[in-house]
Amino acid sequence: MDRPQLASDRRVRMFQWAIAGGFTIFVGGIVTWIIHLIRTAWWLGDVPSASIGISIVAIPVFLVLLGVVLYVCWGLLIDRSER
Repeated sequence: MDRPQLASDRRVRMFQWAIAGGFTIFVGGIVTWIIHLIRTAWWLGDVPSASIGISIVAIPVFLVLLGVVLYVCWGLLIDRSER
């Protein structure tokens, strides 16, 4: 049975897409910033060990969080009429 989508359903879906997109941009910004820190340390002739040590931990953690958020949002956004 196909039921028409209510305006509130569309707003909720739009909000869920906005959360997924916003978090993707947020994690992309963090990864870009950490890579910039490493490149800046290298360019200044500084020892990049602190930046590399932080990035070894931070980048995978944020990528895993991105995967979890996208997995949850994908599960919320798929059509549930098939279940």
